[in-house]
Amino acid sequence: MRRKKIKLIEPFVGKEEMKNINKVLRSGWLTEGPRTEELEQRIRQYVGVNYAVAATSCTTAIELALRALKIGPGDEVIIPDFTHPATGNMVRWVGATPVLVDVDMSSYNIDPEEVEKAITKKTRCILPVSWGGNPLDIGPLDEMKEKHDLLIVEDAACSLGAEYNGKKTGTMADITCLSFHPRKIITTGEGGMSVTDDPDNAERMRRLKKFGMETINGEIRFTGEGTNYKLSDVLAAIGLAQMDKIDVIIKRRIQLAKYYTDLLAKVDSVRPPEEKKNAKHTYQTYAIYIEKEGARDKIIENLRKENIETQIGTYALHLQPSYRQAKKVGELERTEKLYRNLLTLPMCQSMTKADQEYVVSELQKSIRTL
Repeated sequence: MRRKKIKLIEPFVGKEEMKNINKVLRSGWLTEGPRTEELEQRIRQYVGVNYAVAATSCTTAIELALRALKIGPGDEVIIPDFTHPATGNMVRWVGATPVLVDVDMSSYNIDPEEVEKAITKKTRCILPVSWGGNPLDIGPLDEMKEKHDLLIVEDAACSLGAEYNGKKTGTMADITCLSFHPRKIITTGEGGMSVTDDPDNAERMRRLKKFGMETINGEIRFTGEGTNYKLSDVLAAIGLAQMDKIDVIIKRRIQLAKYYTDLLAKVDSVRPPEEKKNAKHTYQTYAIYIEKEGARDKIIENLRKENIETQIGTYALHLQPSYRQAKKVGELERTEKLYRNLLTLPMCQSMTKADQEYVVSELQKSIRTL
């Protein structure tokens, strides 16, 4: 067994994050406050939008977005079947009905043709996922939005910093939701944010995440229902240090991805992730498609024995117990293939070329034995 464990991911944190945390601890202000506001400003400026609203996670950010857009009982929301259950869970959480559609086999993002088939009189919103750091081509969805008078909320948990046609993820939907989980581009430990250009959407999300509270004539008033999804200054302090590093982080991930792709050119039965010419893929996840049906799980087991940590891509919702009775359009065959055959390789900032070569060498050995 190889002694050094090659982890799937490791947060790129250090003394800068600790310095920022210590400043917050000394300030005496630990809940959401000036540091969270500063992080919102940094994200807003980085993405290129007018408003950013911090939350406890991307999941709760999606809930805030849907509630702010008044999506609820009787409404249908079209989502990709190939996603983490959190995407669909929030649609259900607000009382709406998720409608599962298939994804594209090259980008792993929602298939616009399948979205068109799923639109009914009850459809209020499309909730696509820009999966793994691969930006959406939102053009076809925008056309449907205008044609059918719909809304678009983007689950961009993985895609901060990604670009399509020179536009950053976060600038193309009505509301876009980001994640700061440790596996994402930057981290705050746990945390998320919604970005938008609409002042009304931003204000509604702010009220909803603070108990339904707003300030009227200098006095606090509770003008509606709400909850507590505030992001603490302690976590925001980590995020601020991370934002200082974001360009370095993304550049390194692209570099790692390119070397993996070069190495995998010599490996049979493997298809690396694709990047369109007009896209900037940030490779939050570097997932390869194993063309030997049924081999992926055995490869994960074999690599684990060699101290190499890997993971599946993500889930096919219609195969999960809680979604077996969900409304779906089509047979979702592509999603099922991705669920069973996609393999995520390690992507740590500290990885060396020798580490990557070892991963690919062991992957190749495993494939040959199956």
